Amino acid sequence: MSTALIEAPSRTEVAAPEANAPGRPARWPHLLAAGVYLALGLVVMGRYLADPQGTLTPQIPADHTWFQWLLSHGAHAVRHLENPLFSTAQNAPDGVNMMANTSVLGVTVPMAPVTLLAGPRVAYVVWMVGACAGTALTAYWALQRYLVRSRAAAFVGGAFAGFAPGIIHHANGQPNFVSNFLIPLIVAAVIRLGIDGRWRRDGLVLGGLVTWQLFINEEVLLVTAVACAVLAFAWAAFRPDQARRRWRSFGAALGVTALTAGVLCAYPIWFQFHGPGSFSGMPAFNTWGEDPVTWVTFARDTVAGSPEAELTQGRTEQNSWFGWPLVLTVAAVTVALWRRTEIVRTAAVVTGVAAVLSIGPALRFGGELTGVPGPQALLGEDFPVLNLAMPSRMTYAVIGAFVVVLALAWDRLPARAFRVAIVLALVPLIPQPLPAMPDRVPPRFITSGAWRAYVPAGRTMVTLPLPSNWAGREQLSWSAWAGHEYAVPEGYFLGPDVDGAGRMGPAHLSRTTALVHLTVEAGAAPTVTAEDRATVWTEVARWRGAVVVVRDTAGDAAYRDLAGQLFGPGTQVDDVWVWDLRGRY
Repeated sequence: MSTALIEAPSRTEVAAPEANAPGRPARWPHLLAAGVYLALGLVVMGRYLADPQGTLTPQIPADHTWFQWLLSHGAHAVRHLENPLFSTAQNAPDGVNMMANTSVLGVTVPMAPVTLLAGPRVAYVVWMVGACAGTALTAYWALQRYLVRSRAAAFVGGAFAGFAPGIIHHANGQPNFVSNFLIPLIVAAVIRLGIDGRWRRDGLVLGGLVTWQLFINEEVLLVTAVACAVLAFAWAAFRPDQARRRWRSFGAALGVTALTAGVLCAYPIWFQFHGPGSFSGMPAFNTWGEDPVTWVTFARDTVAGSPEAELTQGRTEQNSWFGWPLVLTVAAVTVALWRRTEIVRTAAVVTGVAAVLSIGPALRFGGELTGVPGPQALLGEDFPVLNLAMPSRMTYAVIGAFVVVLALAWDRLPARAFRVAIVLALVPLIPQPLPAMPDRVPPRFITSGAWRAYVPAGRTMVTLPLPSNWAGREQLSWSAWAGHEYAVPEGYFLGPDVDGAGRMGPAHLSRTTALVHLTVEAGAAPTVTAEDRATVWTEVARWRGAVVVVRDTAGDAAYRDLAGQLFGPGTQVDDVWVWDLRGRY
C-alpha cells in the first residue's frame, strides 16, 4: 500500500456519517468488511477445506510442502525453546540457516499453538485464509482511518490489497508473499512519522513493525522501503512548504526507527549473512522481470482468467496481471483526480518508478525477450538494495498505489459512473478457488510414531528418496508431520555451495541422491557397484543414519530395490520397508 506524507485528517473528518447514525453500531461496517474478506479467503482456499490433510497445490508443490515444514519448525522451536534462526532437522549434520531462507518466523512462531494442535497441513490452510483476509482488513483499517471518509471506499481498497491477482497467484504455495498484513500499517506509520510531535513514539512503533516484517518477508519489506522513499521525495516535491515544516520531526522519528529496528534486527541479520550455513547471494535470482503486456492480461486464478494466457506470456509470477479494465480505470481516475490531490500524483509517481524497475535486466514483450536492455542492466546488476530483490516483485508497490487510487476515486469523485467503472474493473478479478490435487499423508510408520524405535537421539532417518528440490518432496512432508522430532540428511533449502554462493540443497550432491536420480530417470534401480556401495556407506556414516525407510507401495518398488542393493535385505514394518543400520558401521 502506498500513499503520500500528508497532513493527516482528524478522526472525525474521516469517519463515515452513516456509521454513526442513531441505532446503528459504529463497528458494524468493520465487522461486515472483516466477514466479507474472510469469506473471500475461504473461497480462495475452497478446494482445500474438505481435506486439508490430503490436498496439495499442483503449481509449486515443493514450496507448499516447504512452508508446512516451516510451520513445524516454528512450533518445534517454541515447544523446545530452541534457537529458531537455525535448524538441524534438515541437512544433517550441518543444519540449515533459517534466516538465510524464507523462514517466516513472524508467522510460524505465533501460529505454533495451531500447528501443535492441528498439524502443519491444517495450519497451512488457516494461515493462507488469514493472510488474505488479514491483509485486506489492515488496509481497510488504514484507509478508513487516515485517507477516506467512505467506509465503502476503504472496503474496495482493502479488498484489492488482500486479493489482487498477483497476491492470489502467490497463494499457490507461497504464503510469505500473501502475508502482507503489516505493510499497510508500516506505510501508514511512515506517513505519520512525527506528524503530531510524538516522534519518539512514532519511531518506536515503526521500528517494531519493521522488525516483525523482517521475520515475515524481507523482500516485500525491501520493496516497501523503496516505495516509501519514492513517495517521500515525490510528496516533498509536490508539497515543499509542508516538507520544510516536517523534516525535523520526520527525520528524528526515522532515526528512532532505524535505532529500534537496528538493535532488534542486528543479530538476526548478522546471523543471516555470517552465521553457519550462510551464503553470499543467489546467482540469476534477480533477473526475472515483468512483461508490459501482462498488465492488460487477466491472471489465471481470476474469474476472467484462464491457463491459456500462460501459453503466450509464460508461466511467470503474475504480479502485474491486472487486466485491461483495471488499468484503464486507474488511468482514468488518476487523470480525474490529478489536480485535486497530491496523493494521487504521488501514487502515480510510485507506480511509474516501480513499473520501470520491475522490468529487470532485459525487456520482455508478449512473452519474448526483445534484446532491449532493462533498467537493471543500465543501473548494473550490483546496484545497492535493488540487487537484493527479484525485479518483478517491485510490482507490489504498484498494487499498493492502485489501492490508494481506487479508494480515493470511490471517495472523492462525485460521478456515479466512476464507481460503476471501478466495480466493473474489479469484478473480473474476483479470485477463483485455487487449483488443488490429492496428496498422500505420510505412512503409518511416521504418523503412529513407530519410527521412534529406530531413530535414537543424535541419529538420523535416511529416506529414499532423500528430501531435495528434485525429488523427495513427500519425504520432507514426513518430517513436517512428525514435528521435526527426527533429522534427515540433505533437504529442500537454500545453502552455500563450495564457493560460498547460494544454491538449492547441500553443497555437494551425494552419491545416494545421484543413484536416486538414475532410478527416477530409468524407472528402475541401476546396478550398484562396489564403489557405489562404499561411497553410500561413507555418506550414511557422516549423516549418522540409524535407519533407511522406503514406502511399501508399487510406485516405490524401485527405491526398495536400490536400498536392497546398497544395504542388504530389508524388513517390512507396517506400511514401509526399513533397513536398520544401528551397529552396522
